Amino acid sequence: MDFLTILGLIAGTLTTLSFLPQVIKTWQSKSAKDFSFGMLITFSLGIFLWLVYGIGKNELPIILPNFVTLVLNSLIILIKFKYR
Repeated sequence: MDFLTILGLIAGTLTTLSFLPQVIKTWQSKSAKDFSFGMLITFSLGIFLWLVYGIGKNELPIILPNFVTLVLNSLIILIKFKYR
């Protein structure tokens, strides 16, 4: 693995992990009322497009973190619907 791939994986890991405390807090409180539905959908669409781009370029540092972030954001959307 070259330096840029490792750098990309570290960057992707850090940005994805930064989202994790919010998911945990939302899960524990069973409330996503402070999240705008429009923001959640727009963010998911952007992450999905980054994922498609990463797959098209076959770039693991783009694919992996965006896949995980999409799953985490989807959890917040599910919580928003389930506990509204």
